[in-house]
Amino acid sequence: MKYSLAGKWVLITGASSGFGAATARAFGAEHSKLLLGARRVDRLAATAREALQAGAAEAHVHALDVASRASVEAFAAWARTKTNSIDVLINNAGGAHGLDPVASGHDEDWEAMFQSNVLGILRMVRAILPSMPKDAGASILNIGSVAGHYAYEGGAAYCAAKAGELMITRTLRLELNGTGIRITSLDPGLARSEFSEVRFKGDKARAEKVYDGVIPLVPEDIAETLVWLASRPPHVNIDEMILKCVDQAATFKVFRRKTAQTV
Repeated sequence: MKYSLAGKWVLITGASSGFGAATARAFGAEHSKLLLGARRVDRLAATAREALQAGAAEAHVHALDVASRASVEAFAAWARTKTNSIDVLINNAGGAHGLDPVASGHDEDWEAMFQSNVLGILRMVRAILPSMPKDAGASILNIGSVAGHYAYEGGAAYCAAKAGELMITRTLRLELNGTGIRITSLDPGLARSEFSEVRFKGDKARAEKVYDGVIPLVPEDIAETLVWLASRPPHVNIDEMILKCVDQAATFKVFRRKTAQTV
């Protein structure tokens, strides 16, 4: 019997756009109660409205920067004013910065990737875990990447960070064994979101070339999968899931149709 998400408290980081915003809408459609965090509070408010329109029982927003311990702790304290039982924690905040080889990489890019993709998850789990019920089918769902499994040129720091996320997920599964809390890493491949625009520091043209001739994943694909993962029967844990579009056979092999941009 699947785990009902109706009325359950779901916390989503990085919920202001992309995967996070789509996930808020998807859990809203399940009539969940939402706690949404991100740095862009104005966009969070829009996400909350969309989630409520989709059917969310409640949707609350608060500023959150997972790269800051103080911000994470303030967010966790705020969350405790809404509920003392968070059923699903979705660590979505993250991202890539730059695509430079190691020889010409930038410390600020490397540090940003490890702060959001690695330390951010550690901080969020540490802060929220005391509020998660035991033996009740609760879930920690971490957004990883195929980059955590396979390296590519220019991706040393990002691949290392996502491999770190995967190891954190595996470690949590060992440390929380016996609590009833499920731990999953969902690892998408090529997906259309703000990811490439952030990686290329606002260069929209360069970001768009990533998707030339490809039918990529979209945020709704990730969101629907997260709902499925969280709604498995309480005794079922999906350890790891790699999700790619059909056009992407591997990180280095992508089928591209001829388009106006590629001809």
